[in-house]
Amino acid sequence: MATAPEGPAVDAPRRGAWLRAGISRDGGPLRETEHVVWLQTGSLYADSRGFAGATSYDGRQITFHHHVGTPGHDVGVLRPDGESLIETGTNLDGSTFLEVWSPLPHAQGPTGCWLAAGSQTVRVGSHVVHVDAAGHGAHHVLPHGDAAPTPPDQTG
Repeated sequence: MATAPEGPAVDAPRRGAWLRAGISRDGGPLRETEHVVWLQTGSLYADSRGFAGATSYDGRQITFHHHVGTPGHDVGVLRPDGESLIETGTNLDGSTFLEVWSPLPHAQGPTGCWLAAGSQTVRVGSHVVHVDAAGHGAHHVLPHGDAAPTPPDQTG
């Protein structure tokens, strides 16, 4: 049975690339059956499960507002556990969850968020998560150290 760590709740990090290491539903065992990545830059995020938007924090709970992709929102409590984050919450149907998020390597470097044609893309370092309007999400890893191209000199 998975249990949440004690300690104060925290807001989502203003910058982060996270891999879900496991999920427990309704107090069951911690498991992972899919590759789930969450990227956060400022208050904007993208989740490879197919939703993206903005986060808000009321001093206790964090809300992931789904503005792109799968409709809805998620409300939970984040607590640090070493380098990881533990997210706990209750779903709209009354079921509970506990998710363990581990930091991904190569999250240093450029960050950004782009909204276009009903899709949202977030980049944190070498990691990119793209979510389209239909709720399809994908995680991509750029070559480490890949920087955004420098525009040509326009002063000429």
